[in-house]
Amino acid sequence: SCLDCFLGNGSLYRFEYGVTPSVFLAKLRGGTCTTAVADPPESAIHRAMYLLQNGFGKYDVFDNNCEDFAMYCKTGLLISDQTALGRSGQAACVIGAPLAGLLYSSLKLFMSSPVGVVTATAGVYCMSRYATDIGVRTDIIKVPVDEMAFFHGWEQRNEEFAENNESSKVPNVLDAPPSKRPRCS
Repeated sequence: SCLDCFLGNGSLYRFEYGVTPSVFLAKLRGGTCTTAVADPPESAIHRAMYLLQNGFGKYDVFDNNCEDFAMYCKTGLLISDQTALGRSGQAACVIGAPLAGLLYSSLKLFMSSPVGVVTATAGVYCMSRYATDIGVRTDIIKVPVDEMAFFHGWEQRNEEFAENNESSKVPNVLDAPPSKRPRCS
């Protein structure tokens, strides 16, 4: 499938890394940016190729989804507390929006102005998004891709992933010796 077929009539958006806190908070939709700085492209490609061959663990919409995969490949960062909410900005919004709505119900008893309640609700939503951003969390660590299995407590390669994804058995081009260039005459 080509990119145009994938998009249909939709738009393509670029995820931004290393944004300032003000830019992060100005983007109301979660899953569009992070304050975490991206590593060089070579590192991201190496991580992605390694994980293509070895798996990224069991998919979970909240704790281990495609956004988490991309974020790890680009930054190498993982949350040290594996029971905590995932790195995904979109998944965090699923939690943050109902939390803001719940607080709205409580705040309307104390605030007489609807504008004040809406402002407070939006503030709670933005702060919950910011607090779960991988760039500002205090419980993150940089994990080398070849130590992912140890970090997650996997004893061996994700065999189920390998069996179900024959295309994952591609040669590791990053470990191949560089080809020689022809000499200039």
